[in-house]
Amino acid sequence: MTETMSRAEETWADPCGAGDPYDLSCLMAQASRGHRVLLASLLAEIDLYPGQDRALYMLWEHGPQSQNALARLLGIDVSTMTKMLQRLERSGFVSRSPSPVNRRISIVSTTPAGDALRPALDRVGTELHARMTRGLTPEQVGTLVGLLGAVRGNLCREAGAGDDSCGV
Repeated sequence: MTETMSRAEETWADPCGAGDPYDLSCLMAQASRGHRVLLASLLAEIDLYPGQDRALYMLWEHGPQSQNALARLLGIDVSTMTKMLQRLERSGFVSRSPSPVNRRISIVSTTPAGDALRPALDRVGTELHARMTRGLTPEQVGTLVGLLGAVRGNLCREAGAGDDSCGV
């Protein structure tokens, strides 16, 4: 009797293999992909896409920003930022207006509808954290955070980012 894998099992099958010299790299890629899939699912419940949450948090934390400054804060290309802002603007979560200093520059601000998303986004973050760390002790979570921070710093320096942020 042969068993067949479901599509979900096949998608998440372990392609890393024991003894593979790229095992850590494979695990990091799988974890990153799993994080993005779960985040996308949770954000879809409040009509957002991955990345839009970070843009809103940056605006809440730093206040209104030019498109270019917001793209720098997020570590993304300006063209990607423009497309993201168009979606957020169509949804009524941000507005863009000309800068009073230089009318060629657009200043991005959250709208009341965007500000109203903050509690829902906080809940998404809490749920994401809980699901990612299920089965881990608080000490293990702290260790994991420290180790991932060190790996991120190494990767950013190797990529020539010049700092440990790699765009936040």
